[in-house]
Amino acid sequence: MENQNTVQQAHKVKSLFNSFKLGKLTLPNRILMAPMTRSFSPGGVPGPDVAAYYRRRAENGVGLIVTEGTLINHPAATGDPNIPNFHGEKALVGWSRVVTAVHEAGGRIVPQLWHVGMTRKNGSYPNPEALSIGPSGLNLAGEQVNEPMTFQEIDSIVQAFAQAAADAQRIGFDGIELHGAHGYLIDQFLWERTNQRTDEYGGDRIARTRFAAEIVKACRLAVGPDFPIILRMSQWKSSDYNAKLAATPEQLAQILAPLVEAGVDIFHCSTRRFWEPEFEGSQLNFAGWVKKLTGKPTITVGSVGLDAEFLGAFRGKNAETADIDDLLVRLEQEEFDLVAIGRALLVDPEWAAKIREGRTDELIPFNAEALRKLY
Repeated sequence: MENQNTVQQAHKVKSLFNSFKLGKLTLPNRILMAPMTRSFSPGGVPGPDVAAYYRRRAENGVGLIVTEGTLINHPAATGDPNIPNFHGEKALVGWSRVVTAVHEAGGRIVPQLWHVGMTRKNGSYPNPEALSIGPSGLNLAGEQVNEPMTFQEIDSIVQAFAQAAADAQRIGFDGIELHGAHGYLIDQFLWERTNQRTDEYGGDRIARTRFAAEIVKACRLAVGPDFPIILRMSQWKSSDYNAKLAATPEQLAQILAPLVEAGVDIFHCSTRRFWEPEFEGSQLNFAGWVKKLTGKPTITVGSVGLDAEFLGAFRGKNAETADIDDLLVRLEQEEFDLVAIGRALLVDPEWAAKIREGRTDELIPFNAEALRKLY
């Protein structure tokens, strides 16, 4: 009976292990490791423990690894001195070793390029003298903290993203992801609450995409036509789970069109729960709507792989809000193309292999202790 259940479970998840082609990049399956901040890079430099951490996921069959957020070259890009840089010789050498480790294990990996914008508090380390920046100097509550970004500051940030993209290509990464979600800098330009500018970088939804589109264009120019560019987006913010960039599909289409034109290859659509419909009158989730509106491939994410929502379906438990069947049906119907796994992969580097082989009884449930270690 146990062998029969293993075979049934392996067959059930077969669609997760179909290959996927993104331009010239072929992925062996549809499982993506979601970016998760770890803060294990003292002085901004990823060390051998970080390389081993990512290698373990590659060895166990993750189709594409998206690294934790890495910082572009700007003094106020973060307020955490242990988040890894993506600039400077020491950090880039560290990342080249990560790439080598992942590739030696047969994996594929892209860095997530990041600037936190106004979520950073003034006076934060590693550069306490640097002022935090944002489109209008407003924090996520809409409170005035600093002056709006100047055109010179905007141009310098755009070029810093482009330089990071070029460096990623040079040291052997398989693409890049731009962090445009969760209320960080790129998203602050997209969101009306934090972007109150009256120049060409503010105003209606289309105008508010200009900063993001310029970054995408600059990165595309830096890496050429065949290097994949992923853009992570969300409606929700770290300070407001109910926030919306778009209340209707028509409004979302206005935001997406300039980003597609700028050169985005695939959208990473962050939601807190993948099974929730994005708009009334349709069961499509955020990734489903983005794919429908753009024709571009999408990545879904949001509580995939957590015990209550995912593993319970394998073990005969009643899932509280969603199950594996819902996810797989949506994937098979091509509502989205890839599935990002976060905390389940953080605690269990063998998660993908165990799922593929039907070894679900061996899965390690997530616990808070996992946040304090690099398994």
